[in-house]
Amino acid sequence: MMEEPKKKWFWFWGSALLPIVLLAMLLFGFLIFGPLGVFKATLPPIEEVAIQRIILEPEQIVVEIINDGPEPVTIAQVAVNEVFWQFDMGADKTLSPLERGRIKLHYPWLEGDPLFITLFSSNGVTFEGEVGVATLTPMFNWTYFKTFVLLGIYVGVIPVLLGLLWFPFLKRLRGNWYSFLLSLTIGLLVFLGFDALSESVELAGSLPNAFNGTGILVIGFLLAVMTLSAVSYKTQFQRQKSEQYQALSWGYLIALGIGLHNLGEGLAIGSAYAIGEITLGSTLVIGFMIHNVTEGIAIVAPLTRTFSLIRRFFVHLVVMGILAGAPTIAGALIGGFSYSAAAAVFFLAIGAGAIFDVAFDITKQMSKGQWMSVFTVTNVLGFLAGLIIMYMTGVLVLG
Repeated sequence: MMEEPKKKWFWFWGSALLPIVLLAMLLFGFLIFGPLGVFKATLPPIEEVAIQRIILEPEQIVVEIINDGPEPVTIAQVAVNEVFWQFDMGADKTLSPLERGRIKLHYPWLEGDPLFITLFSSNGVTFEGEVGVATLTPMFNWTYFKTFVLLGIYVGVIPVLLGLLWFPFLKRLRGNWYSFLLSLTIGLLVFLGFDALSESVELAGSLPNAFNGTGILVIGFLLAVMTLSAVSYKTQFQRQKSEQYQALSWGYLIALGIGLHNLGEGLAIGSAYAIGEITLGSTLVIGFMIHNVTEGIAIVAPLTRTFSLIRRFFVHLVVMGILAGAPTIAGALIGGFSYSAAAAVFFLAIGAGAIFDVAFDITKQMSKGQWMSVFTVTNVLGFLAGLIIMYMTGVLVLG
């Protein structure tokens, strides 16, 4: 009788492990006896080096690189503005796959001049980087710290708080205006969601292949969607809360999604100033300031039906404003001192997922199970108005 359970156990685990064992044998045979050795013998090695950051210090250039290919790479020469230059990379100038390195050049660069840097591998493969306007790379000190914090406050915190001041005006609207405002909110959120998603896709394409930018984007996006969906489920089905609680939940979730989006804006501004693009940085600041005022509407619109006086939930409004605007400060600091494209992709993807999830929740609540009821003239006009508002203010960022 005891033999029967053992046989079942053996066949159960045997059937699970058999494909894995056979796959391991196939891989071993391919690597030892397959055509891989022939290709390695006749074709040159694949070399990929990604220049992640170029740091300008007094009389010195530091180039941070990573081996993004499957083969070791040896850096043989470095040229600056088409002139070969001596460099220091430590005792070993060879990078293994995924290994990082720092190339240091004693170079008397001039403020404001462009720099074109070319790396040559021992096999003659070239890798290029560029600095449009040469200027000292900001290193951490209190002057730069306060500057980037102020930039974040100007761009994120103050504009969003100003947008919240539209609550008394929006509260006075009657009739179908509440549905119009909710639809307007959805339009604003959908535009912001696609904006964050497109920026994340663009950055993911510029990442070294080793980072798998698409994977980072998908993980961040679905992480936000699934997490907020779980929170919404718990709120809706496990707790019977008041209408005010539901409205506050929407407000906080919208503020969170906008905050993650604004983190990406801060990264763009901080990195622009860090590489010396002062004009671009100033343009982004002015454009985002105007653009972000409209985000306050998206936060307060769902609150207009359930709250009559602003003083009754003034603290909530302030917290929502800070939640939506303060990440711009963090983004500016990260972008200014240690910009990471991989982190930018991740946070922008999280922001996009959070925004789309909140927009879906509001739409679902408006439909009350009958999705076609959402497509009234009032709601469609509100949605289109939200898209147009965000588009027109977004033009100022590029203008």
